[in-house]
Parts: sequence; C-alpha cells; structure tokens
Amino acid sequence: MGALLERHLRAWLGAWPSPGGVLVVGSTAREKPGWDGRVHVALAVLDEAGNAVLSVPPARVAAVRGLTGALDSKAFAAKLPNLVGRPDQGWYPAVLRWTEQPAPLPDAGRWEPADGDGLPGWLHPFGGDVLVARDEHGAYLAGVGLKRHDPTGVELAVGTEPAARGRGLARRLVAQAARTVLDSGAVPTYVHDPRNTASAKAADGAGFPDRGWRIFSVM
Repeated sequence: MGALLERHLRAWLGAWPSPGGVLVVGSTAREKPGWDGRVHVALAVLDEAGNAVLSVPPARVAAVRGLTGALDSKAFAAKLPNLVGRPDQGWYPAVLRWTEQPAPLPDAGRWEPADGDGLPGWLHPFGGDVLVARDEHGAYLAGVGLKRHDPTGVELAVGTEPAARGRGLARRLVAQAARTVLDSGAVPTYVHDPRNTASAKAADGAGFPDRGWRIFSVM
C-alpha cells in the first residue's frame, strides 16, 4: 500500500495497520461530524489479506471487542449497529479503492463552487469547489464532488447525466480530480457499492484498481 494511504487511514480510523485479524480501536473522530455533517459512529477498512481496523467511539470499544466473526458476517451486521447506539441503522460493505498514479487522461472539466448555476442538487452538500464538465452551451454534463475526510484523504464521488453517458467523462473527471488531490498532499480514494458495475468501470479507467480492499460503515 502507499504511504499516503497509510497516513490517511491512521488519521481517519485512529490506527493502521492491523497486526492481524480485526483490530478494534476507539477514536474521537467517530464522535464528530464528518464531511457531510453527520457523525459516522463505526467505520472499518479491510485489506486484501483479511486484516482490518474497526474504528468506534472510545466508550464503545469494550462492547464491540466482544463481537466475533468476519466483518461481512451476519453476526456483525445484526449486532454492531446496536452496540454503537444505532439500532435502527445497518452495517454496509463497499469497495475501497485509491491511487497515487491516476490514469493519464485529458482533463474534462473545471472547478466551480458546489452551489453554482445549473448544478444538480447532489453536488451541493460537498461544499467548496466541485469539478464540472459542461457542453458547448454551458449545460451540466457530469461532476465530481470531494468528501474531505481529513487533510490526508479525500474521497471522490462522480455522477453523469444519462444523456452524457458513454463518452468517458466520468473516468476523465475522476482522474483529473485525483491529480488535484495528490497535488494537495492527500490521497484520493474512491468508494462504490460492489454491485455498481458502472462505477467500478469508471474507477478502473481512471486508474483506481480494485485491490480487494473493502470498507464497512454503519448508516
């Protein structure tokens, strides 16, 4: 794994790597609002070898350490949300990707304020600037928002209008945004549902390979 990612995971989770198996750690980051203003009370990253760090509020560590089984097991999904005080929520897996060498694709967009003219509502919560592709008439085609988890790691989220799909805009925007994040000294990450083949294809094309890593969260 890259040095930038390791630095990010230590800051984001409270520890990295795991010495083996699932390491449960307490972090005050799980008690504070995240990039979207919500508190993300449980977060785990699992590497390709099956080792993971599970980050929870410090007061919940003892209870969570009593859980057994794999992170993707029914036991975890059934019990963990309740142990961290969110019995009405679920425990969800996703694919975690990152890169320090984005694909050398041409730029496809420009940075604009997230609440700029003609931008879709899904981009507004990201705040700051978002990366936007427009057509020759200025109409919105696709965009990338930045989930600024901390100064060491920024997650990219991309969306393309149905009429503009199939042109390679998503992968070009993601690669362009990744270069900007790397220039800032942070690592760009990309998270998607394991069943979302379109998102996986965009990530592959942008230089974010699937290394077998997974991320889990209560939401």
